[in-house]
Amino acid sequence: MLDASPPSTELELTERLTAPTPESLEAARALGGDVLILGAGGKIGPTLALLIHRSLLQAGAPHRVICVSRFSDPSIAMLLGRAGVRAVAADLMNPKDLERLPDAPNVFYLAGMKFGTTQAPFRTWAANVLLPFKVAERVRGSRIVALSTGNVYPPVPPESGGATEETPPDPIGEYAQSCLGRERVLEYVSNVHGTRVLIVRLNYACDLRYGVPVDIALKVREGQPVDLTMGYFNVIWQGDLNTVLFRSLDLCTSPPTILNVTGPETISVRHAATVLAHHMSCPVPAFQG
Repeated sequence: MLDASPPSTELELTERLTAPTPESLEAARALGGDVLILGAGGKIGPTLALLIHRSLLQAGAPHRVICVSRFSDPSIAMLLGRAGVRAVAADLMNPKDLERLPDAPNVFYLAGMKFGTTQAPFRTWAANVLLPFKVAERVRGSRIVALSTGNVYPPVPPESGGATEETPPDPIGEYAQSCLGRERVLEYVSNVHGTRVLIVRLNYACDLRYGVPVDIALKVREGQPVDLTMGYFNVIWQGDLNTVLFRSLDLCTSPPTILNVTGPETISVRHAATVLAHHMSCPVPAFQG
């Protein structure tokens, strides 16, 4: 039975984000081989790893989960290690580290510069285009689920329900352009080597610590104006995303398959801010843009 009460600690939140579901257990039983998560030290990687690990244990499957990251926050590696997940500290930009990667038939590629990066655009292009090409060449014999973003799509009217996988990409700005570049180099490796790839265009993951709802709630709490320049958004709860990603390994194909992943609602920023203000007993914020 679903517990509707809010978690009181980060540990309890992590427990909920990583609890096996019937769908994740089915994926665990069908999995053939170990799982390698690259770029595992960010917001999604740790809970994805724990969800897969817990599902494998509960399903009685013998496979391992291996997480690779620089782990600039050592507590993440400790969290994974205590749970029984192997954490490998490595810099994927370092050719020697890349060559020494453990082999696994199932790879999740989560690395890359994230949305909002404006400093040193050359680093963004290196991280989002050069690196995924090198990694895909290194693991070309594996199935690869690679995270991308819905930012590769052009803006569409909110009443349309959002872009579909058939919507032609038309990225705006260097970040979004570099993300389309990542997709194109993965397509290249897939077509040249027959590597099975799934490109997941995500908008956007959230939990109680980060994401668009948290950003809006902080503005409301602090009495700051809420920007309506981008007046609508989509999100998916990270616990749901973890299960979707684990199940998506079976969708890897050559040439790659594209999969949009988000929640079912197109949410108004104004409405979200108003509802949050009510629940937080705060004044309705000012709006701008």
